[in-house]
Amino acid sequence: INNNPSLTVLNGSVIIHPPGFYILGFQTFPSISFYFIFLAFVYVVTVLFNSLVMCVIAFNHCLHTPKFLAVLNLAVIDVILNTCTIPSMIKIFLIKDNFIPFNLCLVQMFFYYTLASLESYALAILAYDRLIAICFPLRHNSINTLRRMCCIVSMSWFFAVVVTTFSVVFSYFCDYAPVFRLACNDNTMQWWAASMLTIFLLVVPFIFILLSYISILVTVFRMKSLDSRVKALATCVEHVILVAVFYIPLLVIFTVGFYLRVIDPEQRVLSLSLASCIPPCINPIVYSLKTKDIKIRVLALIRKNQVGEQQKCHKTLK
Repeated sequence: INNNPSLTVLNGSVIIHPPGFYILGFQTFPSISFYFIFLAFVYVVTVLFNSLVMCVIAFNHCLHTPKFLAVLNLAVIDVILNTCTIPSMIKIFLIKDNFIPFNLCLVQMFFYYTLASLESYALAILAYDRLIAICFPLRHNSINTLRRMCCIVSMSWFFAVVVTTFSVVFSYFCDYAPVFRLACNDNTMQWWAASMLTIFLLVVPFIFILLSYISILVTVFRMKSLDSRVKALATCVEHVILVAVFYIPLLVIFTVGFYLRVIDPEQRVLSLSLASCIPPCINPIVYSLKTKDIKIRVLALIRKNQVGEQQKCHKTLK
């Protein structure tokens, strides 16, 4: 990498920090330029649609409710997550420079794992909202208050930052699992940190979501009316799609790559980039913008703009 590494002395041991790393994963794939064009498209869609969701919720007072606070939280995380990853990948492609300095590598890893963790918790928070709405409909407003939802969202941010900070402090690389074993020092701490990170930030929220939907299904099948069952389940379909798109690829990649060690490092980078970038792009399309209250206000905004444009054209003709 470089012949001028920095040295740090800790507890009598010399720790060598390299100046930086070369990011691999895109050099051997054919027609990789089309992939980066696709990533650019994904980023534009992510920013536009999630920004639309954020503006609609922020400027409509009637949407300042616990449910839409959770939706707003997801939209904010989606934009920052893809901003953290996609521009840097496109930069590597455009200027053909895949070197990343050591400190910048740690910063990028911190933001990526923090935001991926927040995405995981955001989906769990949405599952909590569905659980309360379906299983406790008469007490929904008293249980799921705006203040309580603010506390839950704040706690998810705090916990994700703390856990990720711990992992980054005990790590040296932008992509944790495939390369920390290359360190010359004992990597036992890194292995346990990665295991705890996966459990607390991916597995625990996923298990909570599964348990929530088990409770929801039990409640739904106790309903006497078939129409009520269909309506209740229909409110969960979009969220289930988000959960599947986010958790299944990541859990497979981390399990196969970290524990079974049978995935090629370059394939891991490509798979992880797809698994990380696609959910923030489709979340507003599949879930947020299909929510009835948001859809009504977006359509009203579009009609208002169309009427304004027609009035301008009419005045111009006169």
